[in-house]
Amino acid sequence: MSIISKDINKAITLLKANKLVAIPTETVYGLAGNIFSEDAIRAIFQTKGRPHFNPLIVHIGSTEDLEAIVSYVPEKAKRLAEAFWPGPLTLVLPKKDLIPDLITSGKSTVAVRIPNHPLTLELLNKLDFPLAAPSANPFNRISPTTAEHVEGYFKDDIELVLDGGPCKKGIESTIIGFEDDEPIIYRLGSTSIESIESVIGHIKIKNKNNELPSAPGMLDRHYAPITKTILTANIKNAIKNYSGLKIGLLVFNEYLDDDVSFKIVLSNTGNDLDEAAAKLYDALHTLDKEDLDIIIAERLPDYGIGKSINDRLERATK
Repeated sequence: MSIISKDINKAITLLKANKLVAIPTETVYGLAGNIFSEDAIRAIFQTKGRPHFNPLIVHIGSTEDLEAIVSYVPEKAKRLAEAFWPGPLTLVLPKKDLIPDLITSGKSTVAVRIPNHPLTLELLNKLDFPLAAPSANPFNRISPTTAEHVEGYFKDDIELVLDGGPCKKGIESTIIGFEDDEPIIYRLGSTSIESIESVIGHIKIKNKNNELPSAPGMLDRHYAPITKTILTANIKNAIKNYSGLKIGLLVFNEYLDDDVSFKIVLSNTGNDLDEAAAKLYDALHTLDKEDLDIIIAERLPDYGIGKSINDRLERATK
């Protein structure tokens, strides 16, 4: 029996009972639980196999909810929230004491965002608590962008995937923290650097930390298929190097080659980075099911959202 449902009332009942529910967002599906329930938060870490040093993102329904969970909002954070919320931008801010250390991995800051998905916004605004919701996949595996992806991972572990259709953005939110009130990108994501800099000016990037990550998505290896995957700027040479193997190809533009077993093109028009981002994880899920020897992924143009896509592919191929 499928655990996929559009029944928001059932989701509310389960979350109020401190159970986990997978929820849709514009980026990826999240594995959600009540931030004030230790049982629910521990279940998130256990179900995902996620290490406790890797903090979770708190999802709220409106900017008014921010006052209840953070103690201070820098001026540039206010400008970013005004420009991009609801949307795929997460802000790491000083937390109030009521936010459990379990969520923040003992840090004095909490990652928070307002997702831009009508069903999840409705859900959040019908609950009297925010939701912690990391991506609904086992730790280090490919993030889910459909309800079916989540069911494939967790059909025996959770009771409900709230079906909101395919995720429109397709990769996780950009995460920005603040050091001496100056913003720093901790994770590249669906909000481009160029868009951010148009609001607050130049921003530094510090997006790798394997020991004590300040935010999710900073570990070197992440978002990875089980099938061996490589990233290259030279598809033709890579295919030659692995001749004789069952090759799956993930390319930005149309590429003709009879020597590969399976091919997915990320942009039908040949130059749409937003389309490529929306298709990325679904393409990796598909390729990972094809019993291939290797997946060869093409490095995309390194600007705009292309930087974020390349970041995900780099971490998937470590």
